[in-house]
Amino acid sequence: MEVDRRVFLATLGVGALEVMTPEDKAEALEHYMMDELDEPAAPAKPEVSDSQKQDGPRAPRGTGRLFMPREGLYEPMPDKPTLVDFYNLRFAPARHVLQSASHALKTDQPEKTVMACLLHDVVLNMIKVDHGWWGAQLVEPYVAERVSWGIRYHAPLRFYPDESVGYEYPEMYNRMFGEDYVPPDYIEQAYKYARAHSWYMDARLITLNDKYAFDPDAEVSIEPFIDIIGRNFKQPKEGLGYDNSPSAHMWRTIANPDRPL
Repeated sequence: MEVDRRVFLATLGVGALEVMTPEDKAEALEHYMMDELDEPAAPAKPEVSDSQKQDGPRAPRGTGRLFMPREGLYEPMPDKPTLVDFYNLRFAPARHVLQSASHALKTDQPEKTVMACLLHDVVLNMIKVDHGWWGAQLVEPYVAERVSWGIRYHAPLRFYPDESVGYEYPEMYNRMFGEDYVPPDYIEQAYKYARAHSWYMDARLITLNDKYAFDPDAEVSIEPFIDIIGRNFKQPKEGLGYDNSPSAHMWRTIANPDRPL
């Protein structure tokens, strides 16, 4: 995907760049690319003037797209929503995660890796801050521990190369910001912990499949993953959000982003 540096920086708002840390900038870039990938199929947004874009009220940068201004209401979820319902009604078009999982599937990677790629960024629809940690919490009651562990630590691993699997520091970060990324301490600590862990490669493979998942011309669908979801995701009979799991409230929030209470 080609990114126009000036257009991207304009989305950050006047004066924002000066107060953003390198981590903020790197996160903002990835989320911008995902939004651009999904934009053709996303719900229409109200037209705003250039002055409104720069000076008017802006949603917090850490807010997911479910809470952005939009026209119309979201389609109601079923009474007992499944993971596939969330992909169709709340995560759609979800091109980034579907492309990531498709690459893992086509290259014959383990099903747990395919499942992790399919889930690794869906939480961004709700929140962008520390999305690896939020994403792991969202899905960990329903997947194998290694899947949620990999999702948690893929976030810090993105900023550290691993030549053994052909993962390099994203050149786009240097090109967009003109500087090498300098992680804060908690990111570096998380990286060192994950690098020494026996499950390290579970997280690393997510980052590797991540880099192949920004093709605006790729045709993707949830359909090839239905059986994989059935084997690797513990769908609660009550429906996601109503099973009293530690993350049920997160699924309810995604299902009902407009609910005031």
